[in-house]
Amino acid sequence: MTQAFDAAKLAADYWSTSIIDIHPGSINVRGFPIQELIGNIGFPQMIWLMLRGELPNAAQARLFEATLVASVDHGPHAPSIAISRMATSCGLPLNGAMASALNALDDNHGGAGQQAVELYDVIDARMQTGSTLENAVEQGVAAFIEANGKYLPGFGHRFHPVDPRATRLLAMVDESVEQHHISGRYAAIARGVEALLKQRKNKPVPMNIDGATAVIYAELGFAPELARGVFCLSRAVGILSHAWEQRGRSERNKGPMPRQMAYTYTGEAERHLP
Repeated sequence: MTQAFDAAKLAADYWSTSIIDIHPGSINVRGFPIQELIGNIGFPQMIWLMLRGELPNAAQARLFEATLVASVDHGPHAPSIAISRMATSCGLPLNGAMASALNALDDNHGGAGQQAVELYDVIDARMQTGSTLENAVEQGVAAFIEANGKYLPGFGHRFHPVDPRATRLLAMVDESVEQHHISGRYAAIARGVEALLKQRKNKPVPMNIDGATAVIYAELGFAPELARGVFCLSRAVGILSHAWEQRGRSERNKGPMPRQMAYTYTGEAERHLP
């Protein structure tokens, strides 16, 4: 009996969690009965509760929700969206198309938000030791480039001279700072990086969606890695939408470009075995 009890406890401890507690007729999420959450909080608040263990206040929820709305989609030229369409046309069900697309959200495509938070944290660490904002930005950017290469995540955009999503998000950040809901520390850091880039390149290099959402994630206290995770939750909406739209079309085996467009062959000319 003792051995059976010990084995059961070992199994229970092996799968221990502070997130959810389920018993027959009872489901508690972070201590809250699920029936009290249903209809009383929104999905962004539920994400926050699951990740952070407590419910956000109204100001936190508003900013957090704004990042989710801003990041849902950026057109079929985005690799993850293109993959969802191609996978659907090859016959995959929606969940398969979504999984294929989400797996493409790595460092180069989808990782800039996490990387921007990491950059801001490097600069913030220098400010915590007494450096001025200007010096901390210059030293932090230099350290980040030395460790990661010349690309600075969160600034500039290949398509938008000024990213309209970032403009709106930063306006909401400034409003929250004025109302003392957030400190504005990371907003100042991000704008310091923006100013440094403008000085070095002799032209504006505005913050993009990744840089602006990173400001919000950092201001709200999210770990850098969660910035990518939350971005994936947001972009999953766009991925699903495009997969569903593609499902309604008669295209089969959609490739990365129209069949009428040739690719460039760079190998050997036709040759034959001796």
